[in-house]
Amino acid sequence: MKSRVSMVAAVAITAVLAGCAPQPGWSSMRAAPAAIGSPAAGFAPATAPAPESTHVPAPGSWNAVAAPAGYRVVLLTVGDDAPARTLVKAVEDWAAESGADLRTVRADDDMVDGAVRAMDLNPDLIISAGDALVDPLAIVTANHLDRQFLIVGAELAEPTGNVTAVDWTGAAYRGEGLGTAAAYDPASFTPERAGSAVRAGVAAVLTGLRGVVLWVD
Repeated sequence: MKSRVSMVAAVAITAVLAGCAPQPGWSSMRAAPAAIGSPAAGFAPATAPAPESTHVPAPGSWNAVAAPAGYRVVLLTVGDDAPARTLVKAVEDWAAESGADLRTVRADDDMVDGAVRAMDLNPDLIISAGDALVDPLAIVTANHLDRQFLIVGAELAEPTGNVTAVDWTGAAYRGEGLGTAAAYDPASFTPERAGSAVRAGVAAVLTGLRGVVLWVD
C-alpha cells in the first residue's frame, strides 16, 4: 500500500512540475481523430462489451481500419528483452506504413516520469511496450482519463475506459500483484503477432472499442 501511495504522489508532483515549464511536442491536445475505413464483421461484439471484458475479434477483421495521416502516437517503452524489442519494431513498422507521427519515450530510469513525459507531448494515443510498465500505468491511466492508452502484449488488472489492451496466449502479464501468466512464452512475441496486435489495438481505439482486452490468438 505504501509503494502505491508513493507512486500516486510521484504522479501528482511530476504533473505539477511539468505544468510549470513549456512542454515540447505537439502544441496541445486535440479532438479524437476519426478512423479511415471500417472494421469487418466480427471485429466488435454484437452488443457493447462490459468494461474490462475480453473480446476475441475475428482474425484480420481490423485490416480495413487505418489511422489518418499524421495520427499522433507516443511509443512508451522500457526494457531491452526480446519481446519488448519485437513490440517496439512492430509499432515502428505500423507507424511507417500508416503515416503516423511517431515519437518515442524511453522510461527505463523512471517509469512514472516517462508516462508523464509521454502525456506532455499531447499525443492522440500512447502505446505501451514492456511488461514493467503495467504497474506504473495502472496508477497513471486512472488519473488521466482524458488520455488514450494502448497496451500491447500485457494488460491492466483493472483498466479504466481509456485503456485498451491486446493480448494472446503466451502474453497477458498483469502486474506484480498477479504475476506472469502460467502460459507466458517469450517466443509467442513474433513479429507477425505483434504487428497484428498493434493494428487491432489501434483499430479498436479509433472505432471506440475501448477499455477492453482484445485477444488475438
